[in-house]
Amino acid sequence: MPNPTAAMLVIGDEILSGRTRDANMHHLAKVLTQRGIDLREVRVVSDDPDAITNAVKTLSDTYDHLFTSGGIGPTHDDITADNVARAFDTPIDVREDARALLAAHYEKSGQSLNEARLRMASIPEGATLIDNPVSAAPGFTLGNVHVMAGVPRIFEAMLESVLPTITGGAPVLSQTLQIMRPEGDIAGPLAELARRYPDLSMGSYPFQREGAFGANVVLRGPDPERLDAAMAELRKAFPE
Repeated sequence: MPNPTAAMLVIGDEILSGRTRDANMHHLAKVLTQRGIDLREVRVVSDDPDAITNAVKTLSDTYDHLFTSGGIGPTHDDITADNVARAFDTPIDVREDARALLAAHYEKSGQSLNEARLRMASIPEGATLIDNPVSAAPGFTLGNVHVMAGVPRIFEAMLESVLPTITGGAPVLSQTLQIMRPEGDIAGPLAELARRYPDLSMGSYPFQREGAFGANVVLRGPDPERLDAAMAELRKAFPE
């Protein structure tokens, strides 16, 4: 059976403007690889209703899972929840269980659950809440879409809440060989190796160090024996 597939949708003008550097994609890719879920696409869109809705429709139809990051806070530009609901043609409103979580959190911290904060309790009909142990405001899962915060610490905590509900596949293993040769010398033998091992992914990542050119060649796949065999051939072709 092939591994489940996934996409990520990063939402926010601050990402596209360069004001904020996204860290969530790197974390998600690493975690999904360990779980045997293949992250196939990452898309970044602005805080635009149609951009969010259209991306959610396309990516959720294409992949087994869609993870979103950003746009579920209390401010006017936090519009992710509304537009995920619109993508599924589903009503959205303040939900009592989400309201209760926020009320308890703000009462404990001595703050009021004002109208702006109450926006974070708006959940699409039929969605399942995603626990947020950091700041209480929940994310949610609707269909195959997992809607989470953009703040890295909260995103990571929410992801830990989601993962037990998802069936993974075979973890993808990797081995790396550093070859102190220009990529032009590596390309031919690597292409031939890739032809003989079509079940493995092979990538060459060049670098320059103290005037010398080299590359880290990375082999990836679920079968450790196949990885070992391919790596042995690669070492033979490029002995240290």
